[in-house]
Amino acid sequence: MSTVTQPASAPAERYRLFGRGMAWLIAAVWLFFLWNPANDAWHQPSAPTRYLSLAALVAFAVLYVYCFSMARRLRQLARKPSARRTWVLLGLMIVLGLLVVPGAGPSAMSCAVYVAAAAIFLLPLRAAVVVAGGMFAVSLVVPLTVAGWESQETVSFAVLMASFAIYGVSRMVDRNSELLAAHTEIRRLAVAQERARAARDLHDILGHSLTVITVKAELAGRLIEIDPARAAGEVGDLERLAREALADVRRTVGAYRGVSLAEELASARSALAAAGIAAELPGTVPDLPPERNELFGWAVREGVTNVVRHSGARRCALRVTPELVEVRDDGRGPVAADGVGGVGGHGLRGLRERVDQFGGQLSVGRAGPRGGFVLRVNVPDGTDSAGHREADRREAGPREAGPREADRREPAGGAREPDVAGGGAREPSAAGS
Repeated sequence: MSTVTQPASAPAERYRLFGRGMAWLIAAVWLFFLWNPANDAWHQPSAPTRYLSLAALVAFAVLYVYCFSMARRLRQLARKPSARRTWVLLGLMIVLGLLVVPGAGPSAMSCAVYVAAAAIFLLPLRAAVVVAGGMFAVSLVVPLTVAGWESQETVSFAVLMASFAIYGVSRMVDRNSELLAAHTEIRRLAVAQERARAARDLHDILGHSLTVITVKAELAGRLIEIDPARAAGEVGDLERLAREALADVRRTVGAYRGVSLAEELASARSALAAAGIAAELPGTVPDLPPERNELFGWAVREGVTNVVRHSGARRCALRVTPELVEVRDDGRGPVAADGVGGVGGHGLRGLRERVDQFGGQLSVGRAGPRGGFVLRVNVPDGTDSAGHREADRREAGPREAGPREADRREPAGGAREPDVAGGGAREPSAAGS
């Protein structure tokens, strides 16, 4: 059994939102440590000193947030900040922190926490360790050497904790960026591989057939005046080969446009929810042969599309068994009870053709006397391969030999090409595919 999962959002979008939220959250959380110097500066008796320290503190906080915002943008672009620019920003933070000291006193040592955090986020590891270590030493030693200042062990501990925390976050952001880049590259390679596969398949399918068609068309053109009967036979072969090539192309395109029942059920859940229609869907789907799985996926897609667009329903229920898929709603119901006439558009006609190819049965009509609509596809066990073989025979038309056997056999007897100029006979030559 395969589980039906909700469609996930794109990893790039999830990472973008996560990165933006984390950057601002981390920057804002650490602003808590500026409360003490702000409070001390506010109670400074000297007005010039008070306002100078408060202005420097506000500028310090803005510069700190700017450093984190800049670092986040550069990391998303997989670029490193300029070394000169980084040192200028850190120098400005230190200068502004020193301007806070006259008004805030020893509590201004809290600024060391922010300088260390910014250094860890912006600088290479060795330089960041040097700066963070310097801030730790300053916060630990300076209060002990200045008369009247109290020890600031709490600030020193905060410098260490902030350095370790920011380092962990920066490594996480780097890993997420690398994973996102790898995911993007994988998707690009998958698209390139699919294109190469499509080119290879089309070459294998059409290259040989078109070469033989070209040779036979040239032969028919030469024979049309010399031997009209043989020319007519060659034209018949041309028609057969063209039909076979068309059938091969349709099968190949169908493989590329494959539909999964589980994916269609997940899409149906989203579509019905968006339309405000209560949905009853199976949580799992049975393991089905690939052809039947695709057919049931098409049935779910067509049925749910009709429910969303035309029914005006309030509820929709889907039922899936190994032999049957059913889409039932409580809407207005169909005008007529057949799937090709009054209620059938191109979608239902196309679905009926698919079901007929499997030897199954499509029924659409009123769900009951109270209205509503039901679409049901029933494919008994054992009809998958037989139905496909019959559909292929109808699509390819009458044929005397297998599609490749007729193309590969050596022309004999009447299939030899007459040498119009010299009176002899020669085998038709095919250009390489």
